[in-house]
Amino acid sequence: MDTLRRSLLLSPLILTADAARAQTAAPEVAQPKTVAWPTPTLTLDLWPTPPKGPKLTETVEEVSTDPNIRLRRVQGISTPRLAVFPAKKPNGGAMLIIPGGGFSWNYFDHEGYQLADYLNGQGFTCFVLFYRLANDGWDNRAEVGLIDAQRAMRVIRHHATTFKLDPVRVGVAGFSAGGFITASLATRHAQNLYPAVDAADNLDARPFASAPIYPVLTLDPKVAYEGVFGSLFGGPAPPEQVARHSPELNVDARTPPTFLCHAEDDTTVPVGNSIVFRDALKAKNIPVETHLFARGGHGFGMKPELDQPWHLWPQLLAAFLRREGLSGEGKSG
Repeated sequence: MDTLRRSLLLSPLILTADAARAQTAAPEVAQPKTVAWPTPTLTLDLWPTPPKGPKLTETVEEVSTDPNIRLRRVQGISTPRLAVFPAKKPNGGAMLIIPGGGFSWNYFDHEGYQLADYLNGQGFTCFVLFYRLANDGWDNRAEVGLIDAQRAMRVIRHHATTFKLDPVRVGVAGFSAGGFITASLATRHAQNLYPAVDAADNLDARPFASAPIYPVLTLDPKVAYEGVFGSLFGGPAPPEQVARHSPELNVDARTPPTFLCHAEDDTTVPVGNSIVFRDALKAKNIPVETHLFARGGHGFGMKPELDQPWHLWPQLLAAFLRREGLSGEGKSG
């Protein structure tokens, strides 16, 4: 990783290289609410040209009925992109944030923009990923999310100088189905899943640290999220596919330090998903910090329920990232 740091700092990519190509705007509803809300500064398209695939219409919905809360979701993503939240006082660390939504939506407020806003206050520049969804009809449905995540890590590092980042110190956090992509990126970052399209693809996709939050994770039928096989494979999967796509079966010495958070009463994605990943990480001596809350259900994200103990998880995550060295303090990657 030291070689990566030196090479990137010597050959920065300046955003003006993309100036001739307009970037795709972040998703938005037709009538945004008047309440102040975290908003990205700019967007970055992941690919020089949109990936070939099904003809999709991007659809954005507002789910919240509270005029003071935004809870937007988007599907039909054919132009994967990053919504950028630069820190006002950057510490050089960055986080890729991957929203969840059952492989059918990106819920990008409570599982995206709000975490980005919080981590900005800790000095971390954040990038919220709008990724292709397995249930949108892509031929390689089991891989498209991970492909976009690998590419996102490389694009962020390619822009390191522009955003005042140490290109090594780029972590990832993801929720639910986005947690599956997060854990897959942590364990399969070195797999060659797509042909290189430009210089960014020469860079490492390994996260500095990872944080799957109430993640869809294992493909073990005893504890798996019931929708995972239909979403990723269109039905039951043979053993070789289960082995390839189960993050807990792909942990190795280069899997990054990991933060896990889940509620014991989650009836959508059983808490066993986090537990089997924790056990696999411990077996390989990968640093892992696990927080299990008695209540919280599924999808709590950054919802404003201040009286619930799980509301503390972003603070616990930020402390973990600092201890692991993402802020430039503590350990080094």
